[in-house]
Amino acid sequence: MKHYLLSVVTPADGVPPEPAEMERIMRNVEEFHRELQQAGARVFDGGLSAPGTATVVRAEDGGTVLTDGPYTEGKEYLGGLSIIKAPDPDAALDWGRKAALAIGLPIEVRPFEGEAEA
Repeated sequence: MKHYLLSVVTPADGVPPEPAEMERIMRNVEEFHRELQQAGARVFDGGLSAPGTATVVRAEDGGTVLTDGPYTEGKEYLGGLSIIKAPDPDAALDWGRKAALAIGLPIEVRPFEGEAEA
């Protein structure tokens, strides 16, 4: 099976949901993760801290330079991810649809390079 990245596209200027709504979303996400696990499609998943917590490491003059903050700033950022196994692109898109319905945010579905279709 081929591996796919499901990226949660999070608005940078979005207002966080109210606590009750966030609780509902998290229950939906937990159920989505359970379904992935039961189907044997789950490889890894997790949420990410805010972009401001990032550190960028650059190679420069034979050494490295560290910069606080995200590499790029934009209207959206990667808020979480799942790495899944799916037999084909359509199956991966089905998982992307389920993720989007669970979390209520856009999900980017992208295959990893260099892996043959099942």
